[in-house]
Amino acid sequence: MILDPLYFLIAAPGLLLALYASFKVKSTFARYDRVALSRPMSGAEVARELLRRAGIRDVRVEPHDGFLTDHYDPSARVVRLSGRVFSGRSVSAVGVAAHEVGHAIQHARRYAPMRLRQQLVGPANLGSNFAYLAIIAGFLLGSLVMVWGGIILFTAVVAFQAVTFPVEWDASRRAKQELVATGIVSDRESQGVARVLNAAALTYFAALLTSVLTLVYFVMRATSRR
Repeated sequence: MILDPLYFLIAAPGLLLALYASFKVKSTFARYDRVALSRPMSGAEVARELLRRAGIRDVRVEPHDGFLTDHYDPSARVVRLSGRVFSGRSVSAVGVAAHEVGHAIQHARRYAPMRLRQQLVGPANLGSNFAYLAIIAGFLLGSLVMVWGGIILFTAVVAFQAVTFPVEWDASRRAKQELVATGIVSDRESQGVARVLNAAALTYFAALLTSVLTLVYFVMRATSRR
């Protein structure tokens, strides 16, 4: 199915944007990873300070393997930071660390879109694991019921991506706001933080666009088989 020229025609904007976003986030992180923070604080120290100021006492900050694997785990109540972010004292490091704390603040404040995203995790995993199998099998067997069943499963993936983008954007907004309000970054450094987090947000938008265009392709192929 991925060899279908129509798929490339429809999904090309999303795929190209995803490639650009991946390059952009890595290059922007690398650029501001070389810019030392005026206040000598590591990403881990910044994360703990922002959690303390937010009154969140039950969330840990831990190092995590990999590059840009930073995330907040709401089930374990832990902010996990990759090595360069956990120990780094750069504009990039504190920006990413603050972003993950933004998710912890969302969780503590019962931010509705984040709660919705958590509810969509299961259906989205089911859709990503079985939608393609059902659609391909349906086309091979000539069963539109299977095809449409797969498409319905895939809508859960699209819904998850649609909710993820505003959740990530809001976490970045909170991060930039808290870093400036607490004086951890200067006005000039906040511009670098914004560029790092905006580049990261672009990856989520690219994922959303790609999933929407893929759904459009599936629907077009299904309706053409009637």
